Amino acid sequence: MKRKVILIVLGVIALLLVVVGGGFWYLSSQPLYKPGMVSQGEGLSAPLKPPTQLEGSETWLVEPGIELVHFAEGEGRNVLIIHGGPGIPFSQPLSGLTPLAGEYRFHYYDQRGSGESTRPIERFESPNVYENMKTLDQTLGLGAQIADIERIRQILGEDKLILIGHSWGGFLASLYAAEFPEQVEALILVAPANVLVMPQPEAESDLFASIRANLPADQQAQFDIFMEEYMDFNGLFEKSEDDLVAMNMKFGEFYAEVVEVSLLPEQGLPGGWMTWAQYISMGQRHDYRPALAQVEAPVLVIHGADDLQSEATSRIYVEAFPDADFTVIQDASHFPFEQQPEQFAQIVTEFLTNMK
Repeated sequence: MKRKVILIVLGVIALLLVVVGGGFWYLSSQPLYKPGMVSQGEGLSAPLKPPTQLEGSETWLVEPGIELVHFAEGEGRNVLIIHGGPGIPFSQPLSGLTPLAGEYRFHYYDQRGSGESTRPIERFESPNVYENMKTLDQTLGLGAQIADIERIRQILGEDKLILIGHSWGGFLASLYAAEFPEQVEALILVAPANVLVMPQPEAESDLFASIRANLPADQQAQFDIFMEEYMDFNGLFEKSEDDLVAMNMKFGEFYAEVVEVSLLPEQGLPGGWMTWAQYISMGQRHDYRPALAQVEAPVLVIHGADDLQSEATSRIYVEAFPDADFTVIQDASHFPFEQQPEQFAQIVTEFLTNMK
């Protein structure tokens, strides 16, 4: 159970990593990823057209050498689930979606660099920090993850996707919609990560300060020591994949001390380099909201009333999309699909039904 809790809570703890100071990737205030790059094929390690799938394989081959582990529940219209973290995949179906499995087929997958999917980087040998940054971004960054969603669409044979993104996955799903608006039928964003614009406009979004304030006094000093190492971006490229996974696990232990987590789904092994690749991609300053203005598909944003992330931060997404609805689920935090599964299922069912 302890391992389950540690992995689950990582879906929240990484939301605001980028707001805490300095490091090598502040070499440039501009993000490495900008909307429009993926649809134009820029900065990718392989074409957007996926390779021929391996006969009998249980993985999706999205580019040579990169296989994504996946599973599905239900029968009917395909729906793609984008997990959060970044880099914390679901390893079982979400309770709030199971009641819809008679009409929809929900596809879950481990994003590249996380879970059981391919982890293409173990460590960096080059002393060239900027070149390492670019390699990490191209291999595991935002563009690579968005491109994989487009490749999965083609593998599934869908003209348009219905996407459900949780936490960081909501952020990724939104960026995919900005890149390929004509390929999106509908978006459901569950507690989407508060990184759509940086620096973040909400003062209460300082998650690290909230964690520290709620820790027992005898653990706060330990937390400070750990955070100093965790945020040492200057020493990042001296670490290995295993080192970074272990650090994410340790962070989860602190988070589990201050947040009640129960009735949550099993999740897979967190990412290592994949996590930091996401932050390097978006850099210190960006505002992706204008890119969402061209998305005509209907959007539903779901917020748990007890989430550490404020309602105002979730509403940033609502304001950015032209056609977006917003709903709050009471007595739920960052995982409303498990904490209030029946209400979650009803909300999603009504949205998808009215969309038709």
